[in-house]
Amino acid sequence: MDPRDRFWKIRRVLVCVLILNWAVAAAKLIYGFLIHSTSMAADGFHSFSDGSSNILGLFGIWIASRPIDKNHPYGHKKFETLTSVAISGLLFVVCFNVVREGVLRFLHPVVPKVDLASFLVMGVTLAINVTVMVYETQQGKALKSDILVSDALHTRADILTSSAVILTLAGIKLGYPFLDPVAALFISLFIGYAAIDILKESSQVLSDAAAIPKDEIENVVRSIKGVKECHRIRSRGRVDDIHIDLHVLVDPEMHVHQAHHLSYAIENKIKRDFQGVTDVVVHMEPVEEEGKKKKGKG
Repeated sequence: MDPRDRFWKIRRVLVCVLILNWAVAAAKLIYGFLIHSTSMAADGFHSFSDGSSNILGLFGIWIASRPIDKNHPYGHKKFETLTSVAISGLLFVVCFNVVREGVLRFLHPVVPKVDLASFLVMGVTLAINVTVMVYETQQGKALKSDILVSDALHTRADILTSSAVILTLAGIKLGYPFLDPVAALFISLFIGYAAIDILKESSQVLSDAAAIPKDEIENVVRSIKGVKECHRIRSRGRVDDIHIDLHVLVDPEMHVHQAHHLSYAIENKIKRDFQGVTDVVVHMEPVEEEGKKKKGKG
């Protein structure tokens, strides 16, 4: 898919989700403050951070969609992953604020005014969140977008917290107002977990962790006729932009022309068998030369 076309498709998804997230956030925040519910307001802040992450995502996608240039021979796609780290940081900030509000409510108790409208607000916003998560997850996988996938994880946490708030409102209605700050602290755990999950996935890409298990690549390469052995296998990158390099041992009598065709065969085979591989560098070595190296080391 053309990078620009991919950018516009991701941008369209993020704009749509942004509008829905902020509508949900406004409903929870406004009504949460009206009935003095810390848990509902905390859930509203969580939804508001969803919208803020959409804006960060739009900025990250804009940079990531830029073509390869002289200073960026591998392109700009990691900027999308870097933006996911920023989304994680935003979640940590929200988590801290929710914990603080929960603790303050324990120290200064307030009984929320729960009514039918509060349940309707939470029910409608929960339904919107479920729709957003399913849609964004599907589009993220289809477009291989870190931003959409990480943002969907963010929304998934919002679904869990909204469910907790509905149960909390029911508990308050039954005469247990202390559940409000307890739920706020419970929500902070979900927010913190989502932040750690996104940070973990993003750091794997930014630290050049292996994108594909070495054994899997070795099995594919060794199945190709003409390959005697392969080693020094390395892989890195995002799921939609994986780079692989490896050393292949061949017959020392193999002609350069044959070795060249074998190199192309290895590259094509790897790209067919592993989705998302965009670059393969094959280093050819004669078997005898490798044997001499081992003797020299001994």
